[in-house]
Amino acid sequence: MFLPFCAPPSAESRRQYQRYKLEMMKSWRDSLETRLAALNAAISTVEQQVSQEGE
Repeated sequence: MFLPFCAPPSAESRRQYQRYKLEMMKSWRDSLETRLAALNAAISTVEQQVSQEGE
């Protein structure tokens, strides 16, 4: 006798999990891209300030 929670996942539940995982990873990527853009802008600003001080 097999218990229901021991049964292998159905193809549909696996697809749903894969979709969920894809959306989660895309969300992480978008968040990281936003943070990277902010960091690049901060670096650029500091570089400009350093070059202006050297003049």
